[in-house]
Amino acid sequence: MCGRYAASRRPEDLVGLFGVEKWEPEETLAPDWNVAPTKDVYAVLERPVKDAAEPCPVRQLRALKWGLVPSWAKSPEGGAKMINARAETVHEKPSYRRPFASRRCILPADGYYEWVTAAGERQLEEKGKRKRPRKQPYFVTPVDGSVMAMAGLYEFWRDRTLPDEHPRAWWVTCTVITTEADKEPFGGAARDEGPGSLAEIHPRMPLVLTEDRWASWLDPGRTDPDDLLPLLAPPPSGLLRAYPVATGVSDVRNNGPELLDELEAPEEGTLF
Repeated sequence: MCGRYAASRRPEDLVGLFGVEKWEPEETLAPDWNVAPTKDVYAVLERPVKDAAEPCPVRQLRALKWGLVPSWAKSPEGGAKMINARAETVHEKPSYRRPFASRRCILPADGYYEWVTAAGERQLEEKGKRKRPRKQPYFVTPVDGSVMAMAGLYEFWRDRTLPDEHPRAWWVTCTVITTEADKEPFGGAARDEGPGSLAEIHPRMPLVLTEDRWASWLDPGRTDPDDLLPLLAPPPSGLLRAYPVATGVSDVRNNGPELLDELEAPEEGTLF
């Protein structure tokens, strides 16, 4: 699962890293160390530029709303519940199969937060039942400090209550694709206490795309599901590490670089 993440990189840095050809400065977002569903987030995508002389795909950096609203939805109210799409079924679910075929994106992040789930709670979640309150938060981030490129989808939704010229007549929303959490030991130094792998924190994790897959994932000309499914393979083990952070991140009102500060041990009173 990915229900909260950090995205503090400057747009100028993302433009260079991902080879972006078009970015509108008016879409600049403030650094966000506690990105929650329904917030605007950066997305890298490829599509033709509106009213361009040549209808060729252009790599763009866009600000989209996190929480996908299907094009056929009657209202955008369900978007907050569609922040994640499972890699195993994304090609067949009605809400995701069309954007999977031609509207794929990359959601850049510093990393994501996950809360340790005790074994009994994990079993309930895997059965689709509500968990008890979350406990110790961990921040998961690339070992080498690079940008985490999370696989995503985006979609357009037309608000029929507004005229065509209204600036909010069209919504552009997105979702993070998730996969089974890595069961191998974390990359980097081992800890004496706490989880030793992502799977010990949570059964799901965002699908992280290594750089060699970026071009293929973003290419809107690739629409055959059989051709796209291999891109959903999990990344190699050992690329990520996780460390405990203060429980202040559990409150979406808290936002600042201190949320990423590494604790030497889980906070007193929290459980693993």
